[in-house]
Amino acid sequence: MDKSDYKIILKPVYSCPADETPENVKLPPGWSLTWHQVETLKAIRDRNIDVIVNTALTGDGKSLAAYLETLSTNFYAIGLYPTNELSRDQEIQIQGYIEQFQPEYEPRINRLSSAELEIYAENENLKKSAAIATRSGQSEILLTNPDLFHYLHQGSYLMPKDSPDKLWGKIDKDFDVFIFDEFQVLSAPQIASVINTMLLIKNTNRNKKFVFLSATPESQLTEKLILAGFRIKQINPLEKQKYQFPDSIEESKQLESQGWRQILRETELNFISLESTAGASETWLKENSDRILNQFLQHPGSKGAIILNSIAAVKRLVPFFRELFEAKGLTVGENTGLSGKAEKMQSLSADLVLGTSTIDVGVDFKINFLIFESADAGNFIQRLGRLGRHSGYQRKVEEIKFNQFTAYALIPNFLVERLFLGDESPLEPNQIYDRCFFYNQIREKYRQINDFRGYYQKWGAVQSVMLCWKLGHKTIKQQYQGSQEQFKQDCQQVFQTSLRGVAGKMKAWGEEWRENFNRTTGNPIVDEAASFRGSSALQCGLYDLTESNEIDRFKTYDLPGILSNLEIETMTEVAFKRLRQEVVNRTQIPIPKGRFEYCLGFMKLLRYREERLNWKFTYSGDLQTVADSWDVQILKGIQVWQPENYWISEINKRLQRKVLVCYVLRFPVAEVRMRLRLPMHFQIYPISDRNSIHGSAPYAIAFGQSALLIDTLADWLKSQGGEIWMA
Repeated sequence: MDKSDYKIILKPVYSCPADETPENVKLPPGWSLTWHQVETLKAIRDRNIDVIVNTALTGDGKSLAAYLETLSTNFYAIGLYPTNELSRDQEIQIQGYIEQFQPEYEPRINRLSSAELEIYAENENLKKSAAIATRSGQSEILLTNPDLFHYLHQGSYLMPKDSPDKLWGKIDKDFDVFIFDEFQVLSAPQIASVINTMLLIKNTNRNKKFVFLSATPESQLTEKLILAGFRIKQINPLEKQKYQFPDSIEESKQLESQGWRQILRETELNFISLESTAGASETWLKENSDRILNQFLQHPGSKGAIILNSIAAVKRLVPFFRELFEAKGLTVGENTGLSGKAEKMQSLSADLVLGTSTIDVGVDFKINFLIFESADAGNFIQRLGRLGRHSGYQRKVEEIKFNQFTAYALIPNFLVERLFLGDESPLEPNQIYDRCFFYNQIREKYRQINDFRGYYQKWGAVQSVMLCWKLGHKTIKQQYQGSQEQFKQDCQQVFQTSLRGVAGKMKAWGEEWRENFNRTTGNPIVDEAASFRGSSALQCGLYDLTESNEIDRFKTYDLPGILSNLEIETMTEVAFKRLRQEVVNRTQIPIPKGRFEYCLGFMKLLRYREERLNWKFTYSGDLQTVADSWDVQILKGIQVWQPENYWISEINKRLQRKVLVCYVLRFPVAEVRMRLRLPMHFQIYPISDRNSIHGSAPYAIAFGQSALLIDTLADWLKSQGGEIWMA
């Protein structure tokens, strides 16, 4: 491909070798450990340390560091991964470690996601709680996700008469270390959940270890854990000058002779300056598709990835690139949140894979060519880190070696200006930089998104109250009497609030709910605050006709994404479930049905739109009164306005009966996003009321967990006319 006007070279990165091999560690022939891996193992073995935070760079073997004790001694581990793709990738990697290390105590590995749990429970005719207990009891290494771990400790899988500790009492006791990988992708509500769960484990079990792995960590978690009295060891090779960035081949060879290991290859990074408009990256990719293809024709054996922010954009581009590449005997794969399991599995072996965040979080794939969008500084660094991790790959019996590593960053104009064009611009075209300096410039110059620090005090302790109540349950009250009081004190210290006061608010929300909506039980606001990622009140069931694998056609997707990007045909719930059962009967392959239980509607996905459609929510009442309350609300009667779609009336019949946890702001969505520095995919939408149905929507609405997050920022918009802007 032609080079951009703004190009730099990033030096290779070498990691410092360890001075010693720790006791009881038997390395495979030819293996050596790095400094950070040994330091991590030492910290895991140190009884005076509770939490280990390893911030080694991408590709430096953080996972091996976390599991080294399990590979060396009889030490049980739970690995918690934010995506199922990463969990599957890690299972393969750990199996490889076991084959190479051949440990005396060979650990059994099992993977457990919500879908796998449902299938396992159905196949074995077990309740979910029994299935979890059986699967965990048969594992020395259990790979799951923080969502399931959260709900397990919240008691979500138990029967009414079960004691609250029926599951976590044994699991927390049996496993020695809890590993949170790629924890930087967790936002404030998930971090609050992790902290609550850790405090529960800390006060009901002793001598447990918690390991956090991330090359791009946020500080909020460690700040809160220090407040809770956890003894923390931070392992930061960069800070300890355990990385080298050689300027020449001679310097590289010298480092290698001293045992330093190359973890990232020299990379040519080109910056493509684009307008901040929808579709700009997609247009550029199509216009430059021939040049992208030439990268593979001119450098045979190349492997590449294109990582974008939009699932719909990927879905539109995949057939375009497949037609272009297949004519030259090259393959194109797809890996997004709407891609089927089979498609995802095949995608990483393709010559070119197009994907979204499903492949930028930790999945280890071997490429020498990368084009990527990004939403913020951390996202930029994370995606760039997919490139240069491997010198080549095995193709059948042939070893393919990469001879160069090239990246194209599709970035907004303002970032190019800040990096290259100002009077004090930190970068010059065609110069060479080390990654530490470059990453710092990206963090400083790129868009800073809100970290929702106010969430912890206002909402984080709702989970604390619920866990505290459960520790006081009659079946375990005596057993955990001291633990309950200490847990309460720790939570109040961390979240800087009174659990008694939070419990009072929870009671008031419940009373308002029952009085205003004539309900006898329940508390929707508490349910949202107690959830891990929030409920999916707007989730719909999809039968995806664009999916080639019949088993993978049954999916879920949120209504706003459907309204914007998909052409669909409505189905009845009965027809959807009948079709699912027919496929299961014909293929004898299970399709979990639990994920479709609470869907708002059911549809056939016909195709992806070339252009986004406009739409907005509507409310039959007066939103001015709702917005002026500056508070989380429970609303009923919300509908969708989108004249282009005939099927909206069917969805509206169901939607208007829904009772939704909301936050309404008296500002247009674009203004709210800009003022509050909201993340790119933050779920906030336009809405009009009966007085503003015509024209653009003057209000913005967030639902569920997003509503709670907005609630923590509302003071920034609350002053007269909303003049206060965030710095």
